[in-house]
Amino acid sequence: MIQVDEITFPEHVHGYPSVAFGGFVAGVLATHCPAPTARVDFRAKVPVGTPLALAHTAVNGTVLTDAQGKVLAEIGAATLSLDVPPTPSWAETEALTAGVLSSGERPITTCYGCGAACEPGRGLRLFPWALPGRDLAAAAWVPDPALGAADGIVTTENVWAALDCPGGHVGFLLSGMRRGAVTAALTATLLRPVRAGEPHIAHAWPIGQDGRKYTVGVALSTADGELCAVSEALWIEPRER
Repeated sequence: MIQVDEITFPEHVHGYPSVAFGGFVAGVLATHCPAPTARVDFRAKVPVGTPLALAHTAVNGTVLTDAQGKVLAEIGAATLSLDVPPTPSWAETEALTAGVLSSGERPITTCYGCGAACEPGRGLRLFPWALPGRDLAAAAWVPDPALGAADGIVTTENVWAALDCPGGHVGFLLSGMRRGAVTAALTATLLRPVRAGEPHIAHAWPIGQDGRKYTVGVALSTADGELCAVSEALWIEPRER
């Protein structure tokens, strides 16, 4: 038996213009997957502001489709084995984030994950950058209360969203990945609640590269370094014109 729900991603929840933010889309799918570790594969661009369908089946899990039935993304149970580098300290990560924001090195965008032009609560405002002397990108992050539920816990879709942009930045800044790259797959495990209003650290590292494909790891931790979530992502850069 198939159950179908309708969903429309809000206009402001975008990465590239008019394209729904990948990590957020993955997190929405994750709320429909009981597995402790899940993988979301993206098959096509997910639009914002357009009614889409979430189809749940007992056999095949959950898929996101457009009005014509084209599969845009799907989720399934997965396994994840990562060697997570030590979490940078809160002091060095906070200094990194403050420094890059004041330097003007980061482009100012409205990306839901890392856009500095997003109003608090209308985006994550998570600003990864390369950590000097280490093969890492990192960001200090205090989730806005609007990103959480009534109990103050950051929602699943926003935790998955926080695992997206840091991976892209480590690819851009440290692995030579070209701009325009997209998240093709995201596998994640949530280990403990992420509380809004409390300081957290996101850090990401390169894992491997095969042509236009880049594999990266991302971890989200408390300011004391306790892991809250870990992920592995596959990013694919555009073909050269």
